[in-house]
Amino acid sequence: MNKYLIDIRVEHVSKKLGPNQALDDVSMRFGSGKIHGLIGPEGAGKTTLIRNILELLHPDKGEIGYRQNGENTAFSDIRQRIAYMPQQQSLYADLSVSEHLDFFSSLYGISGEKYRAKREELLRMTRMQPFVERPAGKLSGGMYKKLGLMCALLRSPAVVILDEPTNGVDPISRREFWELIYELSAQDILIIMATAYMDEAERCSEVHLIEAGKRLAEGEPRTLLKEEAVENFDAFFIKRQEAAHAQR
Repeated sequence: MNKYLIDIRVEHVSKKLGPNQALDDVSMRFGSGKIHGLIGPEGAGKTTLIRNILELLHPDKGEIGYRQNGENTAFSDIRQRIAYMPQQQSLYADLSVSEHLDFFSSLYGISGEKYRAKREELLRMTRMQPFVERPAGKLSGGMYKKLGLMCALLRSPAVVILDEPTNGVDPISRREFWELIYELSAQDILIIMATAYMDEAERCSEVHLIEAGKRLAEGEPRTLLKEEAVENFDAFFIKRQEAAHAQR
């Protein structure tokens, strides 16, 4: 099990990118051992929020705090325990699955029996054993995403942040990817998954709904749907949009 329990809190964060107010007074809580869905349409501010959490960007206003095993900590102290899978992954088309794992293990300083055990664990989890010699450029979309996740997981992270990991993959690959996410969550890993697929919201432990840079709501999916008296999150967003339009 994961021995580093990390929690992240976002406090009144605002961020402007050029003329666009990408985030506007956003506050959210992300607790360890849960699958957190960062849900919103394209351009909602999901990627900008993730980049602020990872200190790739810095808020214009507000702050982001981190706790490890119940104690406040600096991002620099937990950086090595965070795995990030961006929308556009930097994999090498001519390198095989095996060569990617070898390369990233060297990059992370993982070797010997520790690497061999982690490699076998990841290949088992992803069901990628039959494809270890296949170049990344010849993988299907779903297998390509799995390879990116394996490379990110080599360091045995306590936090996994996924930006649109199921975008553009077939339904079977989406289902298999979610099976991987559930397996990671069972290890008390904090998972933040950004997605524009509303049906994926109901698979999360908690959801954080964002649109046009503003937080709409957060909480347990079924509770939010019941409070809003809707059947799914497509209807949730439509109802909120109609309410906002009526107030103008």
